[in-house]
Amino acid sequence: MTNKHSQRILLVDDEVLILEGCRACLNNAGYHDVLVESDSRLVLPLLEREEVDVIVLDLRMPNITGLELLPQIVKQHPQIKVIVATANNEVETVVSCIKEGAFDYMVKPIDVKRLLTSVKKAMEMRSLAVELSALKSYMFTDRLDHPEAFAGIVTGNKAMRAVFQYLEVIAGTRQPVTITGETGTGKELIARAIHDLSGCTGDYVALNVAGLDDNMFSDTLFGHRKGAFTGADQARDGLITRAAGGTLFLDEIGDLNEMSQIKLLRLLQEQEYYPVGSDFVKKSDARIVMATNRDLQEMIKQGKFRNDLYYRLCGHRVHLPPLRERRDDIPLLLDHFLEKAAARMGKKKPTPPPELAVMLALYPFPGNVREFEALVSDAVLRHTSGVLSMETFRAVIGNERPAPQVGGEATGKADDESPLCSIFGHFPTLDEVEQYMISEAMKMAKGNQGLAGKILGMGRQTLNKRLKSQPA
Repeated sequence: MTNKHSQRILLVDDEVLILEGCRACLNNAGYHDVLVESDSRLVLPLLEREEVDVIVLDLRMPNITGLELLPQIVKQHPQIKVIVATANNEVETVVSCIKEGAFDYMVKPIDVKRLLTSVKKAMEMRSLAVELSALKSYMFTDRLDHPEAFAGIVTGNKAMRAVFQYLEVIAGTRQPVTITGETGTGKELIARAIHDLSGCTGDYVALNVAGLDDNMFSDTLFGHRKGAFTGADQARDGLITRAAGGTLFLDEIGDLNEMSQIKLLRLLQEQEYYPVGSDFVKKSDARIVMATNRDLQEMIKQGKFRNDLYYRLCGHRVHLPPLRERRDDIPLLLDHFLEKAAARMGKKKPTPPPELAVMLALYPFPGNVREFEALVSDAVLRHTSGVLSMETFRAVIGNERPAPQVGGEATGKADDESPLCSIFGHFPTLDEVEQYMISEAMKMAKGNQGLAGKILGMGRQTLNKRLKSQPA
């Protein structure tokens, strides 16, 4: 799996010293793919050969001026973000350039901080445009180029497929990603998939920050120098160093205290950090992926989470639906977990009773997929022979079934109303649910009774009998 080309910058100026100085500044800031050109006549031919994201263009040059070159670049290569540099701060010149399509401008002599800020914003806008274009293509064609990256996530749900398509679009960028969702929805599996899709050559490194105070967070993540504190007999690199060129996954970021949030914000904004006890800043090129099951906006209202950090996390957000919103995955997950548990315990895969799928469809699964897997594992552990017993499931699910709404206590739809009521218009009987599930399974299997039976966990002959018994 390969990544998109690295973020490429082209510097155009007739003064070689300015070109080399700007290139050095950009290299130090982490932009390693920087082209330079001192002859403005060669710019357009170069753009025909090379893919470029951002151009820093001097306006006052011999042969072809930047003012003449700008509209040609914008017309022929509209995807490129052009930052113009002028030796004077003439308002009319700047306005004219912006009207011609320039993304931003700088006044010479170029301020290094201004250069880096402008290039960073231009790169973000360029990445966003590429992602939006790719996302449209994915959605219109329903394509998924790398299904192998999601092999560990069992699903046939449309919402989950849309998540996979979005991940394929954003995985090649170096922007941070925040994964939200209830506990047990598979956030770490998604983080791993992002790493596999990204084409990063470095390692995937995971850290659960829940329960870490600021000292432990800083030492674990950033490392320390020798003598930084009592017992620090030698310097130690943190996990951020291990994740160089790869992906750092920070789980449960909603549990970070304020000081740790400030340090994480600096890491995200500047790709910089200080090892504990050190006055020398270090750079990081690790891709940061974060996850939380907390409501960060509610935490902001309570003063427990920083606004600026939250907005920094909003660049790429992935929300995983709970299992109760993807009930069509329950038969698939049941079959997968039965096979997995049986193989782990050295047992023959048990056959689930047909009514088990109905029972599971009524359960809200507060622990989501993780709870589902634990339930199945426990049932397989207790299983001896024959059809899988439902007692293990009844012990957990029996008292948790959503009850039908009684009377006219409310005119609107209750928050905890059974999803079956929304399908049938009333709380259905078991026969109605069975008929519905068989119908849905046949649709998923495109009429293939063998496949539909596997989805439902029943034999083909049994399914055939049920189909014959259904009303016409």
